[in-house]
Amino acid sequence: MSEHIYKMIEIVGSSSESSDDAVRNAIKRAAKSIHNMNWFEVVESRGHIQDGEVAHWQVTLKIGFRLEDE
Repeated sequence: MSEHIYKMIEIVGSSSESSDDAVRNAIKRAAKSIHNMNWFEVVESRGHIQDGEVAHWQVTLKIGFRLEDE
């Protein structure tokens, strides 16, 4: 059994719909260029208020993925 090495990156997803949608948008986009993603952690969430309502969500994620074997 080989030992696995993991890397962690931090990205920010956004959505005008919800914080959950911001997370999904970030993961979907990251999956286009990052392989072997295994987990994520929400480290920060924030939003923009317009006319007394939430207009936009931003969510900062840490994503962990396994480095490919050589």
